[in-house]
Amino acid sequence: MSRFTKKSITMPEFSDAMEATNTVDNSQASSTFDQILPAQSAAIYREFQAGRVIVRDIWDSNRSELRANPLYNLLYNHLSHFRTFYEHLGSELVFNETGAFFFLKESSDDEGEEHDENAFRVQVILLLIGRYFARSGRDLDYLGRPDAGLNEQDLTALAGDEEYQEILRAARFEKGFPEALDYLDKRNLLFRSGAGRCFLSSAGLYFLQELVREYEQG
Repeated sequence: MSRFTKKSITMPEFSDAMEATNTVDNSQASSTFDQILPAQSAAIYREFQAGRVIVRDIWDSNRSELRANPLYNLLYNHLSHFRTFYEHLGSELVFNETGAFFFLKESSDDEGEEHDENAFRVQVILLLIGRYFARSGRDLDYLGRPDAGLNEQDLTALAGDEEYQEILRAARFEKGFPEALDYLDKRNLLFRSGAGRCFLSSAGLYFLQELVREYEQG
């Protein structure tokens, strides 16, 4: 008859196991948070709360040139961290690689309706700009160039077109194109490159090209 030797095995207490797990999780979370300054996270949060997209390049009016956006670089270099962070806040951080920009997608129904209205108003402005620009015989890609875009004559022509003004009023832009351009400017979809000059950001140009593509396919 075989004889078995019964060895005593000491099992860790449940509380000890949980403490060890929490220590690992906390150390991992701390390591990502330690790499990012609170002021930087707050700056990104304020941009999203203001309804802006965060683009790779922003316009430097002092140097009259596009420069790298440090907030974009921070998001890009710590994408996993910020995606998890905003997920815990009930939002989705979306990265559009083609247009080189980030935006925040809210999950609640009320904010979804507001987002739809904002998206509609943006689409109206971009379609009018694209329509006018194409009718002038210029390639839409030039709308995204600081040395091209819309000049003073273009802005005067847009503001003087009564059909365009009626469409903008229907989208609740009572003051016409000046108000509409401010709407894009505040969302980083358009930059003002000088007196009477502006051009679309990479995000603004991306959205316009998507609208054109949908129109051609429809």
